[in-house]
Amino acid sequence: MLTLAGFGVVFTALWGRDIARKRARAVAVGTPLAGDAEAQATRPGWPSPLQMLIGLVTNFFDFLGIGSYATTTSIYKMLRQVPDRLIPGTLLVGHFWPTVAQAVISITIIDVDMVTLVSLIGAAVLGSWLGAGMVSGWPKRKIQIGMGWALLAAAGLMFAKAMHWLPPGGNTLGLEGWRLAVGLCANFTFGALMNLGIGAYLPSLVVFGLLGVNLTAIYPIMMGSCAFIMPTSSIRFIGHGAYATRAALGLAVGGVPGVLMAAYIIRQLDVKQLLWMVSVVAVYAALSMLHSAAKDRRAANAAGPTPEAG
Repeated sequence: MLTLAGFGVVFTALWGRDIARKRARAVAVGTPLAGDAEAQATRPGWPSPLQMLIGLVTNFFDFLGIGSYATTTSIYKMLRQVPDRLIPGTLLVGHFWPTVAQAVISITIIDVDMVTLVSLIGAAVLGSWLGAGMVSGWPKRKIQIGMGWALLAAAGLMFAKAMHWLPPGGNTLGLEGWRLAVGLCANFTFGALMNLGIGAYLPSLVVFGLLGVNLTAIYPIMMGSCAFIMPTSSIRFIGHGAYATRAALGLAVGGVPGVLMAAYIIRQLDVKQLLWMVSVVAVYAALSMLHSAAKDRRAANAAGPTPEAG
């Protein structure tokens, strides 16, 4: 917990410094042009009620097992809240404090082997750091393609969960031997893929369930990993300015109350119908992302060969 608190302090200090710099730059330069979507999205300011509501709703259902990445990405895409290139960084920066709240609650109330937990978190952090170094500098079209396929994968896992096709899990609260080695490789991969907007909860249910981990014990593993992954990756995205400032703040401000509502007021909810709905919306958002990438590719080909950034 002390280590997580330290990560949180460093992350908040860096994020606050970045917002202060953007505010000073905004005063000097003035309001960006209406047609510059990324400049509009990255300018500092208090989030809108809609942006905070998105944070509350997505993190409320995240704690209940839906996941927040696919839902947030789908909402952003459908409502055109955040430019495509800025979505991965916005998710990582904005969902950090709600995820910390989930991690603290789950680690406190759910039993899990601490050696396994710490080892898997370390693997996820390493994967996230290496993955963020690549994704944070990618051009828009690569982000669109990567997130399009990520959303399709997430939709498939949501469908599998709604159909009760995911493995039932076992009785163990930790891993050792070859099972731990497989778990480390898997969590390293999950850490890297979170930079493309693939949430770790449903993939974790599949892999760790097959390795025999109790399904309840998977939750602190996943949330603890995410809580350390997010500041690790976010530092890269903040450094590149690759996130939407007010949208991310909306996720944070609305998300923490959403987590507390789910944990201490609702506790349990039949989310099967919502899984169906979110999976359909995620497919729509995925196809929209891939269509946008193809459209940009055609436009670039029509304009002639140009060197691609990243």
